[in-house]
Amino acid sequence: VQLQASGGGLMPPGDSLRLSCALSGVNLDYYAIAWFRQAPGKERDWVSCINSADSTHYSDSVKGRFTISRDNAKNTVYLQMESLKPEDTAVYYCAASSVVFSTTPAHYDYWGQGTLVTVSS
Repeated sequence: VQLQASGGGLMPPGDSLRLSCALSGVNLDYYAIAWFRQAPGKERDWVSCINSADSTHYSDSVKGRFTISRDNAKNTVYLQMESLKPEDTAVYYCAASSVVFSTTPAHYDYWGQGTLVTVSS
């Protein structure tokens, strides 16, 4: 099982960015995929989740700005981030869980290596 997160970078406030999580060895029909983020010196926070029924959930801090989606043919999950703010700066991780929906990192079985998003002028 492998999750490969990519797409991070340095962006000015207000800009957009799309993160990708390429999965191998994970069947999206049976796993929920989430994005978490961890800012320097802070705990890892849940950002968004999409389950096998395409039900999506967002944290209050990103609701209305971020969109999670998946492409089963490519076995890839995306996080489209709009109207970026400096407080979005963090390492973003994708993770896979056999639980239908969870915001708890301990419920996730597999993790990607993380991709750094920096929002700064």
